[in-house]
Amino acid sequence: MAIRCRKCGREAAIMMRQHRLALCEEHYLDWFVEQTERTIRMFRMFDRSERVLVAVSGGKDSLSLWDVLLRLGYQADGLYIGLGIDGGIRYSDQSYEKCRRFVTERWPGARLIVVDVKEVYGETIPEVAARTLRGRDKPCAVCGLIKRYIMNRVAYDGGYAALATGHNLDDEVAVLFGNVMNWQVGYLARQGPVLPASRPGFARKVKPFCRFYERETAAYALLRGIDYIYDECPYAEGSTSIAYKEWLAKLEEERPGTKLRFYLGFLKAREEGQIRFATDEAELHACEKCGQPTSAPGICAFCRLWEKRRPARAVAAPVLSTEG
Repeated sequence: MAIRCRKCGREAAIMMRQHRLALCEEHYLDWFVEQTERTIRMFRMFDRSERVLVAVSGGKDSLSLWDVLLRLGYQADGLYIGLGIDGGIRYSDQSYEKCRRFVTERWPGARLIVVDVKEVYGETIPEVAARTLRGRDKPCAVCGLIKRYIMNRVAYDGGYAALATGHNLDDEVAVLFGNVMNWQVGYLARQGPVLPASRPGFARKVKPFCRFYERETAAYALLRGIDYIYDECPYAEGSTSIAYKEWLAKLEEERPGTKLRFYLGFLKAREEGQIRFATDEAELHACEKCGQPTSAPGICAFCRLWEKRRPARAVAAPVLSTEG
């Protein structure tokens, strides 16, 4: 027997066991947009008078987030960072093409800001990792450092009210689980839907999709016909976060709603003071090369990446190109 949409009685496109809710295509898309708006308001992320920068990777979560914000009428620009990752599948080239086509075919009036790491700094992510890590590890740590720096710099220098990322519930719960397992109290103190710009030089960071399961964001992208890159980053294989997601998925299968209860329960307990985490507020100063805040003596970790390379090109503001 076919499952029926709770709203109209037509055949359902998706059944969400954790919500005990089945919806057809039309009503699911409406529900998804409404729930995103609710999350934005619930956590006071931003309003329609403010400009928002959306970090887009070409994947389902980030492109869906940009799509929803534009549908809701927010002033949302996209930021794509070209990492130069190939992995035998032209990963970065494919990712950029998905973002470019999203703008040209779906939202021709939208603004896509592009920062190409190779063009600006002279090396791709794999090249930086090969030089600095010398094969000791995958480039994920270097990649994360570079992406965080560029995203923060563009959002802060551009005067955006917030930097929005497409992290979904599965992402957030995997990080929360790992932080609890290893008692990373500093990370636990900062984890949440909103990371305030507590000090000059830092952009406010928000996660409007934090209450959506990955399956739900994928369903939105598919039903909306959003063309996104299906492949994971070639370097993601074997990562700890993927293992955590697999373990948590087994719990969710047996007890639907477990991940959502775990995450929202953590946020509520922290908000109400039932749990507290000590934070080490390190003293910050301006990096001697780029001016961004850092706790490191002299220059920041980002600028140190380029120190041993032949004359390091500007490690100041990223050079931007804009489409749309």
